[in-house]
Amino acid sequence: MGLMGFLDRLADVDSFDAAMEPARKAVAAVPVVVKDLLHGTWLGHPLHPVLVQVPVGSWVSAGILDAIPSMRPAATLLIGTGVAAAVPAAASGAADWSEQGVGVRRLGVVHAAANTTALALYAGSLVARAKGRGTLGRVLAYAGLGVAGGSAAIGGHMSYAQSSGASHAATAARALTSDWIDLGPLDDLPEGRPALRTGAGSGAAVPLAVVRRGGRVDVFVGACSHLSGPLHEGRVEEVRGQECLVCPWHDSAFDLASGEPRRGPAANAQEKLEVRMESGRVMARLPSRNR
Repeated sequence: MGLMGFLDRLADVDSFDAAMEPARKAVAAVPVVVKDLLHGTWLGHPLHPVLVQVPVGSWVSAGILDAIPSMRPAATLLIGTGVAAAVPAAASGAADWSEQGVGVRRLGVVHAAANTTALALYAGSLVARAKGRGTLGRVLAYAGLGVAGGSAAIGGHMSYAQSSGASHAATAARALTSDWIDLGPLDDLPEGRPALRTGAGSGAAVPLAVVRRGGRVDVFVGACSHLSGPLHEGRVEEVRGQECLVCPWHDSAFDLASGEPRRGPAANAQEKLEVRMESGRVMARLPSRNR
């Protein structure tokens, strides 16, 4: 069995679910405004992958410089930079982890444990170097780099194989045809709340969430960009001064006018369709950038 198969098996193990639940609840209790900052809702992109570049880049660079005797003081500085940058990176990762599916959370615990081990090794390396024990400092640093590399592989599996942080709405949008979709008469749509309609897709119909406000209609891919929650089962409410479509699963809120997230955990925008009226019927299609 390869590494990816092993990780998939690990994601199915429920042995430590009860143990990790208090940590999940503790992170979930953090104020929404702080979590939105950590999710990257304001950025329109998950923040964690951005922040982790600093510790990873610092530690890899330090590993190279440690091999050159004259550059070891610079390596020490880079290790310290990585240790400091690991703290906000871990905070953003914890915020994302707390609102993922259970399989991702299980692997996330392993990922966090490995990162904590790497951080401890690098902190020990700094202490050893400060005491003049350069050889021990380098051994600890290289061990930390190895552990951090293994942890990065787990994080990559969570991101790419388990779609943690990916836009699920973008994936659903790719299945839609580029033709105009007839969503039926305007008068059949309820006022001020989302309704389910479908669009022709590649082999299966694609759910759409349609919101009517008077004569204005906004149409979105029905799968929430965060974890594919059914937006047609959500609600419309004002969030931070904007009318938003709110996901029923995790309360992510998307601006009805633009699809941009106004409240997390979603960081990616919700895919929105172009709309036009023809003889009292609502027609929608993907914007040209998606075709």
